[in-house]
Amino acid sequence: MTTTHGDDLLARVHLVGIGGAGMSGIARILLARGGQVSGSDARDSRTVLALRAQGARIGIGHGGENLDLLPETPTAVVVSTAIRQDNPELVAAEERGITVLRRAEALAALMDDHRVACVAGTHGKTSTTSMLTVALQHCRMDPSFAIGGDLNDSGANAHHGDGGVFVAEADESDGSFLVFAPSVAVVTNVEPDHLDHHGTAEAYTEVFEDFVGRIAPGGVLIANSDDPGAAELAELAENRGVRVRRYGANAPAEGDARLRGYRAEHGVGVVAVELVGRGPDPIDVHVAVPGEHMAGNAVAALLAGLELGAPLEGLMEGLAAFGGVRRRFEFKGRAGGVTVYDDYAHHPTEVEAQLRAARPVAGSGRLVVVFQPHLFSRTAAFAGEFAEALGLADEVVVLDVYGAREDPQPGVTGKLISEQVELPADKVHFEPSFTDAGPAVAALARPGDLVLTMGAGDVTMLGPEILSEIERTTGTSEEV
Repeated sequence: MTTTHGDDLLARVHLVGIGGAGMSGIARILLARGGQVSGSDARDSRTVLALRAQGARIGIGHGGENLDLLPETPTAVVVSTAIRQDNPELVAAEERGITVLRRAEALAALMDDHRVACVAGTHGKTSTTSMLTVALQHCRMDPSFAIGGDLNDSGANAHHGDGGVFVAEADESDGSFLVFAPSVAVVTNVEPDHLDHHGTAEAYTEVFEDFVGRIAPGGVLIANSDDPGAAELAELAENRGVRVRRYGANAPAEGDARLRGYRAEHGVGVVAVELVGRGPDPIDVHVAVPGEHMAGNAVAALLAGLELGAPLEGLMEGLAAFGGVRRRFEFKGRAGGVTVYDDYAHHPTEVEAQLRAARPVAGSGRLVVVFQPHLFSRTAAFAGEFAEALGLADEVVVLDVYGAREDPQPGVTGKLISEQVELPADKVHFEPSFTDAGPAVAALARPGDLVLTMGAGDVTMLGPEILSEIERTTGTSEEV
């Protein structure tokens, strides 16, 4: 194996938390390239079982003994920011002198000898990375890819391809995306987030400015001109001599993609796009997922694909065939006339965009959102913004905070959001008990409603529970 850290560093790799979205992707690529892989996770899962079937040796639970799952000592141990410093496997690796890599460092090593496209942004990066990947696959370019979510069509979040192109989602949450050196960089938007790590909005913006400095010589930045943060970043990049292509309603220059209007047709989004410099007539880009924000993501993927040498017609066909990503407005089922979807949105702007996209899908029915705040720090910082976005729904259920890697903060609960939602009091509910949430939502739902579970935590588990409860109480179910 060839890596930027030496030929042998990724020969035998142990991944702590191997079942996670990012870590499992690295494991899949390593296994496909012939590497030896071991790992650990807190529990068994479909992902863990699939990796075992591919040859990974995985222990359940964390302990230093997991570093001995392979016949020989690992050449590297890979960790993510979710792994605490006192994790016994991390401690054991340091005591034994085994090289410890962050997830992004391992991913950067796998990118060696590839032309790299990285998609970054506060939101939209998973969908945009996925769209670009599927569009390139449709053009038979067989890219390697690593995405923070599973493609609905293939069920995979990573792949080792033979096309010489590597497409990756670039995560800014801890600044680790600064190890990448893309020739094509996409920035969908820049809004304050992950302040638990970055501290201030200014520091968060600066990390994107540093990311622009990582673009390879002769490379290009593709930026959303309709987003103030991304637009400022594009101007900064041009001042540094980086070539920039923009997409948006006001994209001004040759080579840009000017959006001329969005419309929804039978659950499919269509955006008219003028490719500046390619003639005055706009082209219709079809996207098989609803929402104007998704159409913008598709245009970003289109520009990135053109930069990678893919044909326009093939890219458009691939975008039209894109089947979506798990947990991005994912259809979960229908029962008793109630339709249930699930979405990963966990930032106020994402929540607003997805609720606006869901409204026409709901049609004449009510839009009922079940929102689970993610992280105490994010809840405290953006409670008012979350409440404003949730006010776009007809009925709101707010769960308690999913703390993930954070310890609780006094006074920070889901109620901090629910009490600020500007809807009639009987339309806003704070449900602190996760166990009671499914039956509570099922009792609220009426035939014709669209129920949307939303958040980055375990709220995704509620969809099937809500459907089962509706089936139990109404005695009806529907197959779609």
